[in-house]
Amino acid sequence: MSEPVERERQMTASSSILAQGAHKRAGTQSQPSQTLPLSSGGWGRRRESHRGSLLMANFASAFESLWANRLRSLLTTLGVVIGVAAVIAAMTLTQGASVLIQARLNVLGTNTLLIIPGAATSSGAFSSLGSQQSLTQGDADALVSIPHVVQVSPVLSLGAQVVYGSQNWNTRIQGVYPGYRQIQGWEIARGRWLNAHDELAGLPVAVLGQLVANSLFGPSGTDPVGQTIRIGTQMFRVVGVLQPKGSFGAFTQDDVVFVPFTAALIRLKNTGYVDQIQVLVDKAEYVDSVQRAVDTALLKRHRIGAGSPADFQIRNANQLLQTAQQATQTLTLLLVGIAGISLTVGGIGIMNIMLVSVTERTREIGIRMAIGARRRDIRNQFLIEALTLSSLGGLLGITLGLLVGWLMTTNFGVPFVPQPLSIFLAFGVSALVGVTFGFYPAVRAARLDPIIALRTE
Repeated sequence: MSEPVERERQMTASSSILAQGAHKRAGTQSQPSQTLPLSSGGWGRRRESHRGSLLMANFASAFESLWANRLRSLLTTLGVVIGVAAVIAAMTLTQGASVLIQARLNVLGTNTLLIIPGAATSSGAFSSLGSQQSLTQGDADALVSIPHVVQVSPVLSLGAQVVYGSQNWNTRIQGVYPGYRQIQGWEIARGRWLNAHDELAGLPVAVLGQLVANSLFGPSGTDPVGQTIRIGTQMFRVVGVLQPKGSFGAFTQDDVVFVPFTAALIRLKNTGYVDQIQVLVDKAEYVDSVQRAVDTALLKRHRIGAGSPADFQIRNANQLLQTAQQATQTLTLLLVGIAGISLTVGGIGIMNIMLVSVTERTREIGIRMAIGARRRDIRNQFLIEALTLSSLGGLLGITLGLLVGWLMTTNFGVPFVPQPLSIFLAFGVSALVGVTFGFYPAVRAARLDPIIALRTE
């Protein structure tokens, strides 16, 4: 509390004491001629008004004290600011990633199966997807006869440079069956998709993703359909351009070129294995039964006995979504745990500065008690100061967290999806931290002996 304010309060206290003494002396010399009765209702309203005025006085005194030491108050809230900002930024980033993953998996549909080579475990350790070669084109063809299977397509993937005239572009090449378009839900913007004749004859034709088409043909303004491009060392004729699908984080779905599976096998990637197999089921309720049937058929084809680990993995869209959600939840818990540590440190900082404030304002506390302030008034004043500090830190942390979350989601290419519940929860936690860590200094101030406090310099 600043010295002018303390002197003003001391003068007010002295005036009040003198006035009370003069009033007592006047009362002993003359008696009132008439006493007016007070109704109970009026007395209750006066008590409520008195309590309200005391509460407002506590708020005013708390804000005055914090403003007098505003730099110290701001530095005290830094721990709370960092903790709340970390919570908001983490929740915003993980929620945006979850929404993006769910949107991309919804494009695939809930009735799609993805088969990837490689065992789920290898010598007790999880292996990466596609780390082993075990799936063949024959495996894909054998799955067509399973009931409720609508489309099956093996996939050959490779990276290559695509060239048209003076323009070139490094992209992803995928050799697929004609049914792959239905499995993935691709739409044609210009031209056509791959057909059965292209696959059977292994024709060197290609369908371009929107990004590849714009990169190769955008500068010249040429219509890609009918033009010839070079993929690696092989020449392919463009027969179609796809509608854009957008980005998946840093991965762009439109950065792709599709060619017939047979053409990719003969001209681009001569191998006896495929990188993955995708299966489309007619209805979502049959996905589990088809998955079991696919597992049985592939185990039989690969001659894997009961109890032995499979050399492939089968995933459906729901399982992929659950895996992604578990990963984002784990990341969220980690970041929130770190933020919790920061909030605890901030709470300890608030307690420390409030204890210092009690020591510095001992004489003020004694004066307030001497002129009639109750212990709970003193306690409430310091609690309000602690609550104000933590609430201010919470508001600054929410603002900073939303800004950091927006920058992170923009940088990683995920949607900015702030959650009102997480914002209110973070603010509530910050206020709770202030009350929790400010309670002990407030009680300590309220328990001071006014006589001893008045003697303190």
